[in-house]
Amino acid sequence: MEIGIPLANELEVRISEAFCVFDHHGDKYIDTRNIGDVLRFLGCVPSEKEINAIIKATDSVENPGETYLPKFIAHVSHLLMNRKMEPASPEKILAAFEVLDPENKRFLTKDYFGKLMSEEGEPFTKDELNAMWPVAIDPITGNIPYIFYINHLKHKTTIYDIAEVVKEEHAANEKEKKKERNPMPQMPHMP
Repeated sequence: MEIGIPLANELEVRISEAFCVFDHHGDKYIDTRNIGDVLRFLGCVPSEKEINAIIKATDSVENPGETYLPKFIAHVSHLLMNRKMEPASPEKILAAFEVLDPENKRFLTKDYFGKLMSEEGEPFTKDELNAMWPVAIDPITGNIPYIFYINHLKHKTTIYDIAEVVKEEHAANEKEKKKERNPMPQMPHMP
């Protein structure tokens, strides 16, 4: 994808692609109200507090209420390499579902789960629930077989896997630069 901005690695490419989905004018700016959507599109699980911090850090001085792609890439790349906004592990998700299923039926009803997700913790909006249902609900029973749902979630390469590779590449590059700046002293030649 040609966007007219140099991208240094796969992480920046992925962030750029997600950003551009919401760049309706093709000018490398998005409305800051879409930042949460971009992050979720990437597979992140940001809280409203984290979204607001990113908006504050990336809000354009020239165009308040908008975020410019290069500034967003730089800020979000750093967050992802430090594993911020990372989804819970499958084990933690399973443990949470098991708390909600004391009878060990291995499923939750749509009504029960929808009520919990829209009223507890950081509530989901109707749009967020509607986006989740096709993936979570068994079309035959109308319930949420949570082990199947968790397995479906965990078999994707995540943006965090890519961020880890980029972080390791950065560390290796820094190590190499240090070597170049501080070469090993040579031992005197003994006859």
